[in-house]
Amino acid sequence: MDGLMDIGLLVYTLCAITSLACAVLLLRAYRRARQRLLLWSGLCFCGLALNNVLLVVDTRFAPASDLSMVRTLPALVGVSLLLYGFIWDADA
Repeated sequence: MDGLMDIGLLVYTLCAITSLACAVLLLRAYRRARQRLLLWSGLCFCGLALNNVLLVVDTRFAPASDLSMVRTLPALVGVSLLLYGFIWDADA
């Protein structure tokens, strides 16, 4: 059981690192190109990275408590920002 927990923790950590790398690359590209879709996508990945970090905290450091509502909020905000960006840029 402990081996499965370690593999899960490894996968969650790799997801957090990947999301953070995507956010950094997208926001750097936005700084150069000033394309708003890059900004919205970067902000979405910031929310997803925070969601993954909170998932690691929830499963590893606070397994007795349920942080599912707290960790879902950053993902919801991030995806909402991306959806807003799609709609806002469609009008421009």
